[in-house]
Amino acid sequence: MQTTSNILMIRPVAFGYNAETAVNNAFQQQTEQNGVQANALKEFDNFVEILRSHNINVTVVEDTQNPHTPDSIFPNNWISFHTNGTVVLYPMFAANRRLERRSDIIDQLKKQYSITNIVDFSHYESQDKFLEGTGSMVLDRDNHIAYACLSPRTDKKLLEEFCTAINYKPAYFHAVDNYKNPIYHTNVMMCVADKYIIFCYETIADYSEKEVLNRWFSNTNKTIIPITLKQVNAFAGNMLQVQNIHGEKFLVMSDSAYNSLTHEQIRIIEQFNPIIHAPIPTIETNGGGSVRCMMAEVHLPRL
Repeated sequence: MQTTSNILMIRPVAFGYNAETAVNNAFQQQTEQNGVQANALKEFDNFVEILRSHNINVTVVEDTQNPHTPDSIFPNNWISFHTNGTVVLYPMFAANRRLERRSDIIDQLKKQYSITNIVDFSHYESQDKFLEGTGSMVLDRDNHIAYACLSPRTDKKLLEEFCTAINYKPAYFHAVDNYKNPIYHTNVMMCVADKYIIFCYETIADYSEKEVLNRWFSNTNKTIIPITLKQVNAFAGNMLQVQNIHGEKFLVMSDSAYNSLTHEQIRIIEQFNPIIHAPIPTIETNGGGSVRCMMAEVHLPRL
């Protein structure tokens, strides 16, 4: 199933601009850091409250002061959960992000969910090979496709190894920003929902790659909703479709993303599901990620 009503989120204690990730995350902007943690915490708590008000299950885990992990608010990069009881751990580009992997979080989830297998790719960090979870990959879970734009954080061979381990098919391509730099994570320019795909064609320079991607898309029978690179820069690609405990589906995005959409784009999306949006400007500006990065989908079977 493409969507889940169970979400894992990490409540920040020392959120801030991370210079180690900024080297290839063009979405980050350093601001005055006084008050950043406090503002990020307010944005986080408000976002969780909005999700829960729509009857979406959110498991909130408190971050720890030590070790210092300024990006812990984005757990989907180091862990993913799958319907067959598999948990996958990923190798991270920034050394200080590797400290986010916490076995106690997995132990906590074991109290509610069946975890039968852990696939750990983190040892590839010693080889400088990286695959940052559902940031590097956007998963079509129904069709077992892993879409990925290759970048310093998304290694092709490691993508293929993930697909072999989890029985997915790799669909890789190259995507660039306004300055022709590789886009660091696929999930900033692409969102796969149950019946539609939001995608930025402007990031694909190679015409043949566009044709290949269109064949992938066509085979899934999903409606394609194009977005622009300007909208990508407003985090319009960083969205996630979720469902609540009643099976009602929603597309979740930030206020920034929502405000960048045209009336026609909103109309098309709302033909499929309502939209939930929340203000997270501090998190987006300093962290270079948006709401999708804050939510790790828990697709594990319940005990």
